[in-house]
Amino acid sequence: MDRHFPYAVRHALPQDVPGARRLILDTFYREFGYGYVPDWHGDVVDLQGHYLEHPRHALLVAVHDGEVVATTALHSTGPAHPPHPREVAERYPSGTTAQLVRVYVRAEHRRHGLARELVRRACDFAAAEGGYRRLYLHTNTAVPGAEAFWRSLADEVYDARPTGEHGPGVSTVHFEIPLRRPVRA
Repeated sequence: MDRHFPYAVRHALPQDVPGARRLILDTFYREFGYGYVPDWHGDVVDLQGHYLEHPRHALLVAVHDGEVVATTALHSTGPAHPPHPREVAERYPSGTTAQLVRVYVRAEHRRHGLARELVRRACDFAAAEGGYRRLYLHTNTAVPGAEAFWRSLADEVYDARPTGEHGPGVSTVHFEIPLRRPVRA
């Protein structure tokens, strides 16, 4: 990022947690239209405990003028069956899978490379952590721009749109991002 980039991009600090939670919840309600779903969003209740206090998890943020305007998180829990297809859950077991979640950018801060930069840093974290074999994510392709964004970074592993796995209005596609191990000098 150059000096004209008006964002601080970093691992979240404790003082970032309320702003990150606000952005995540706003996304659930305003953008996704279904709000907070405890079975899907349990991590949001305790972002600090789930991400900041867990050595294998990460919450990254972009901050602009003191406000969290973008988030990305990574944790060590693979996708569950159900609701996800059995073959996806078996391919991405908990413990060895880094799951990328909460990649959200406030609308007025989009098209500045924030999501791409946060995802890059999350991938670097997963690769450096050492215990992960794969980096997995799923997205709702009904969200404008989501499918094209993920296809530019990741490989599709399962198109669940025909299954309706998350119910009406959610068109899920599962992806994997190749983990690139850091070069050791």
